[in-house]
Order: sequence, then structure tokens, then C-alpha cells
Amino acid sequence: MQAIKLTLYRPGGPSAIAQALSRAAASGKDVSVLVELKARFDEARNIAWARSLEREGIHVVTGLVSLKTHAKLALVVGRSRGRGARRYAHIGSGNYNPDTALVYADVGLFTADPRITADVHALFNELTGSSTPPRGGLQNLLVAPADLLERLLEMIEREAAQARAGRPARIRAKCNGLADSTVAQALYKASQAGVDIDLVVRGICTLRPGVPGLSERIRVVSILGRYLEHARIYHFANGGDGGGEYYIGSADWRPRNLRRRVDVMAPVFDPAARRKLDSLLTKELADPEAWLLQSDGRYDRL
Repeated sequence: MQAIKLTLYRPGGPSAIAQALSRAAASGKDVSVLVELKARFDEARNIAWARSLEREGIHVVTGLVSLKTHAKLALVVGRSRGRGARRYAHIGSGNYNPDTALVYADVGLFTADPRITADVHALFNELTGSSTPPRGGLQNLLVAPADLLERLLEMIEREAAQARAGRPARIRAKCNGLADSTVAQALYKASQAGVDIDLVVRGICTLRPGVPGLSERIRVVSILGRYLEHARIYHFANGGDGGGEYYIGSADWRPRNLRRRVDVMAPVFDPAARRKLDSLLTKELADPEAWLLQSDGRYDRL
């Protein structure tokens, strides 16, 4: 192992991650950590984290002035015998926090796929080497506020075009909140074009499903259970080719995530991981304990 890069949004109290970072720095590894000081309610704790990590010899970046860095990212750069440098990346929906890890339901992708690791490395270079927001334009990673919203709207419109052409068209998503009016309007238009849209939205949802002539093909459920449903999963059928496209990440469909934060959505290429995401979406959309959002804003038990 040569280098470690990590984002910390709500790291919480003492953790194994902090100890591992300290050990790596003490052994001469290049360790860089982006600590977001503006995480609401955790400002004082995060300042203490930043100072503590700096004392351990870790390069600490305290985020961008104008934007919160909400993305959950980690990168490890190593060297394997005969194969040169090798990168490993983690993209998650939850914070690297030992307390919330026990009560939040999250998803994460740990991968050595160069299509993902190259983009994560490029994004870290921007976040740790510049005071300006990331420019986006990466090959596979969708990055807010640069291009995530634009590319999301393109994928929704692509499903609408598939439906108009008579091909399979479906959108499934799971997130904490849906409150961005531009995304809601795009989903309404996709519904009118014939796209089946099934959403699991735990919290706020300003979209109204089942409205005649507007959102008849949209269905929204909310799940409240033992664990806080915190995962973000997005599926676009894309004509049915290869099972469609799957994404995970830290971004809800809310204005703050799409426009005012550094957030990430990453594609999932691995077939086994895609099957797992499909199973999660299928089970939650059929959960008999879920609450179904009505067109008037009421929630009724399935």
C-alpha cells in the first residue's frame, strides 16, 4: 500500500478507521483525508477530528468554501508484484461512522475495476488539490454539482424515448428524499410517455403519484422499520439491454444534493452486485409493511 484517500462527513466518535489511518501515516504511507467541517450538528466534532488527524501526520483538507462535500469515497493505491500500481475504491451511501453503521441500512461498492477507480482517483485529485468545485466530465462517475443532475435528466429522458419507441422502459429508485422540482417534472413527463416508475422514498417526497394524466405510472412507497433506510439505489431499464443500468451513491434527488453539495453516483458493473441491487429493490417495492403514497399526499399501509 502506498496511499490512502478518504472523505469524512460525519465520522462520529472514536473509530477503527481513524486508528487505521493513523497507523498508515505512522508507517510512512501517504494519507489524505477530506473532513467536511460544515456537516450540520457535527461542526465542533469534525474540527476536532481535523486537528487530531493533522497531529498524526495526515494531510487534511477541510472541504470547499461554497459547497459541502457529502460524497462517501475511499481510495487505496497499492503495488502488486509484477503488476505495478493497483487501485481499490469504495463508494458508499452511508458515512464512515461506527455508530450509525449499527442502525442505518446502507449500500457500498468496493471495487478494483479501473473504470471506477480511475474516476475516483481523478475526483480526489480535484478535491484535495484545488479550492474550486469539481468540474465533472468523468467517464463513469456522476458528480454533483458539476454534471450529476444533467446526466440524471438525460437517463430519465432516455427511458421516455424507449417507451415512445415501444421498447421496455422502467425506472426504479430508492433514496431518502425526492424534492427537486426539475427531477419531479422529468419523471412526470416520463410517466406520460409510458415509463413505469417505482420509487422507495423514505422521507420527504414532493412528487405526487397516481394523478390521472400526469403520474399514473408512478408508484411511491416508504419503509419505516428497525433500521433507518439510508441507501440510494437507482435502476434504469435502458430498453432491457443487459438488465439495464444500476447506480449507487450518496445523492438523494433533492436540490441540496444535486446543486449545492459534492455528491456522487457510481455505476455498478459487477453482475453479482447488480443482482443484489435488483433483489433489494424488488423486495422493498413489494414489502407488505411499506406505506403507499397516495395522489393527495396521504400514506396508506400496503
